[in-house]
Amino acid sequence: MTANPGRPTRTEHDSLGAIEVPAEAYYGAHTARAVVNFPISGTPIGATPHLIRALAMVKLAAATANRELGLLAEGKASAIVRACEDIIAGDLHEQFVVDSIQGGAGTSTNMNANEVIANRALEHLGQPRGHYAAVHPLDDVNLGQSTNDVYPTAVKLALHWSATELIHALGELREAFTAKAAEFHHITKIGRTQLQDAVPMTLGQEFGAFGITIGEDEQRLDEARQLLHELNLGGTAIGTRLNAAPGYQELATEVLRARTGITALASASDLVESTSDTGAFVQLSGVVKRVAVKLSKICNDLRLLSSGPLAGLGEINLPPVQAGSSIMPGKVNPVIPEVVNQIAFEVIGHDVTITMAAEAGQLQLNAFEPIIARSLFQSIQHLTAGCQVLATGCVRGITANAELLRTRVDGSIGLATALNPAIGYVQAASIAKEALRTGRGVVDLVRDRDLVPEAELARLLSPERLTGTTTTTGGTP
Repeated sequence: MTANPGRPTRTEHDSLGAIEVPAEAYYGAHTARAVVNFPISGTPIGATPHLIRALAMVKLAAATANRELGLLAEGKASAIVRACEDIIAGDLHEQFVVDSIQGGAGTSTNMNANEVIANRALEHLGQPRGHYAAVHPLDDVNLGQSTNDVYPTAVKLALHWSATELIHALGELREAFTAKAAEFHHITKIGRTQLQDAVPMTLGQEFGAFGITIGEDEQRLDEARQLLHELNLGGTAIGTRLNAAPGYQELATEVLRARTGITALASASDLVESTSDTGAFVQLSGVVKRVAVKLSKICNDLRLLSSGPLAGLGEINLPPVQAGSSIMPGKVNPVIPEVVNQIAFEVIGHDVTITMAAEAGQLQLNAFEPIIARSLFQSIQHLTAGCQVLATGCVRGITANAELLRTRVDGSIGLATALNPAIGYVQAASIAKEALRTGRGVVDLVRDRDLVPEAELARLLSPERLTGTTTTTGGTP
């Protein structure tokens, strides 16, 4: 196996033999083979900065613990820690070149990290890349570790940070809907069930409900995030702690808590169970799917409420952000809600992938954590961006067609429902049918039949009673 002709290389060795590696590369033999083996998605692990930072933090914690235990010489440990700090700061992410879809349960990702960190540490020691007698990727950087505890630990850290960003984005979107709820609190409209006219409400109540449902998902996501704090670091291959020194597990976890600032990080009570279990990822994926489903429903409502502008509902106006047609001049489409809908469809598909991958795990290890991780990172990243775009590019610019809404309330047969306590269901149904047949208003028909005293009619049909609010303006029958 050779590198590109004319490109300077260095020769490295692994258990399979010699391989040429680009001379300028910080990665080594194991990574080079993985690049050849997994030309799958075209998206390298380096495209997920949270994961790369998390890997570096795990390696930093391991090196620090091994130094404390006297297993790693001070100079070597310091060089490794310094290399990890470089990566945490954002350096060398382009050297993490293994495809995000890979066989081997994340081994290629761990090897990529080991080699980049080792070669950066060698650079800090004034040694050439590939001179592993001074700092070895496996004997030193991977000391006391296995892919099977390093990789899931790093994935959990990275997902914690990603989920935190999504929680913040949901908060921004919730606030945007809440602000609109306050702005629209006085605008009365007809609510609908099964796409049919129901009873009056306010536009503020409708938008307020959007905000509340998003707030509930912030809470559910925070709860799911807590499950990511249980780690199997120190369990090595299958959770039996083979080749990890006594005290290493506790020290490494303590360093990781301090370095990440996530004080809730803790070792699992049973490392064997924790090494084989992907339940935290399944739970998180389920909650992320819940977020996606509810956001998509909200976007469906926004598209429906803004449909038209003349031949649809036309109750609200979404801000125009781009031309909607190459053939129909003046047409504007609800492109922001549409893109969020598509993100939701993707997230739902990813949840199926994660479910199947988690179920397919066998015995003491799940080999399919790379696709679980990739799917979760993409889902969370795209949802985060979608929430931000929906808040800034759509919700904050929504306006209401208040006069149209008021007219529809005044002419709605939904007002008949409010009269049930005074005239009974049968009489109310009769009036509703006549209103539909003749086009006359419910209020006029009630007055014609002299069914309710005027003062009682005003009370029954007051905006406050109709909408369950203290609104004093809006659609008065």
